[in-house]
Amino acid sequence: MASAVGLGFCFAAGIVLRLSLFRTDVADWCASRVEVSNALTSWQKALDGIALQDNDISPYQGDMFHETPIMLRVFSFVTKLLGSKINYFFVFIDVLSGLALASIGHHFGRYMLAKQLSEVKSYAIGVEKIILKRDDVSTISMALVAAHFLNPYSVAVCLGRSTAVINNLFIFLTFMYMLKGNVVLCLACIAFAAYQSLYPIMLLVPAAIFFQQRSDKSQRSDLPQFLTGCSVTAMTGLGLTAALFLASYFIEGSTRFLPATTGFILGVPDLTPNLGVFWYFFTEMFEHFRPFFICVFQINAFLFTVPLAIKLKDHPVFLAYILVFLMSIFKSYPSHADVAVFVTLLPLWKHIFSYMRNTFIVTNMFLSCTVLAPILWHLWIYAGSANANFFFAIALTFSTAQIFLLTDLLFGFLRREFDLKNGVKHKLEDGKDAQIVME
Repeated sequence: MASAVGLGFCFAAGIVLRLSLFRTDVADWCASRVEVSNALTSWQKALDGIALQDNDISPYQGDMFHETPIMLRVFSFVTKLLGSKINYFFVFIDVLSGLALASIGHHFGRYMLAKQLSEVKSYAIGVEKIILKRDDVSTISMALVAAHFLNPYSVAVCLGRSTAVINNLFIFLTFMYMLKGNVVLCLACIAFAAYQSLYPIMLLVPAAIFFQQRSDKSQRSDLPQFLTGCSVTAMTGLGLTAALFLASYFIEGSTRFLPATTGFILGVPDLTPNLGVFWYFFTEMFEHFRPFFICVFQINAFLFTVPLAIKLKDHPVFLAYILVFLMSIFKSYPSHADVAVFVTLLPLWKHIFSYMRNTFIVTNMFLSCTVLAPILWHLWIYAGSANANFFFAIALTFSTAQIFLLTDLLFGFLRREFDLKNGVKHKLEDGKDAQIVME
């Protein structure tokens, strides 16, 4: 009962907060911020695309519109339906995300307890303090919903009317259907997220591992069969993604949408400053080096999937979270919408917070970068008392903060797994306390 009341309060507080702020100038300010929306997710660009389509002009002929054909039709329908009340659409999407997160928390708790029960025989003696208990997972749903509705990144993205809220919703639904064990809907959500922003295609790897382990645990010892099963699942996800692109081809009547959507993400032609590092490097770079470094940067975004999948093959849900984290760091057009996803899902791993070592430093880095980014942007663009290096320094520091948090989470997770198998207290042969070094 108390949990239901808490969830209801979080939903009510989040909705009231958003609707109240939409009545102020904060919403327009958020919409104008390059940290909140960019060339891919700007609602104003979406409106421009709708206007072009209504006048029988293809929005993909120029370099202004970058939403997919399906989303163009969805936004066109919603705009005509709601008119000046379009703000309610973004609040509604956030409410759907909140419902998905509440379900994620419930099923994640059951998943972790079941996984722990299956592995408890391999645990060392004296690890009772770090073993998950039912009370530890009972509040995850409320923590996730509160993190979603009340964290400033999610609020800013909603107020800025960033179209990335749709992509975030499908990422949350991916986790929800994965934990529910619904392979078709999970792969469909990954396909739609990848159709919109490409990088979520990496989530096919943890999803394939998860469902293969779930279907037949005995196959985990038979590597060829296990890899075959994972490949079938991944190929199904790729097929669903290809089907969305094929449907877009029939809707649009040509493939001219591809250079403006997926091609735009891969080619990075728009160098408007954002929270990433692409814009600065490619502004300063000689043009004949550009194709090579574009390939290097884009490969880097996907490169970590294989080694992480090998290391975390027994923990596919954590692997999926880490990959979502990596997307926000290495994608070509990052924004606060990407930060909102991993910050919202962070309470899933609250049982490893005690192992993290850089919490204070990382928190202060996030706060300082979030506050200073608009200030340095103003000094650069409006006051003329700064230059691009100032804003890029903040963007680079923000990326560094994300990397620090990511590595700290990985350390905490792996250290807890080590302690579960080897005990909490570690002694050398002479009886002195041992220092554990993670390699």
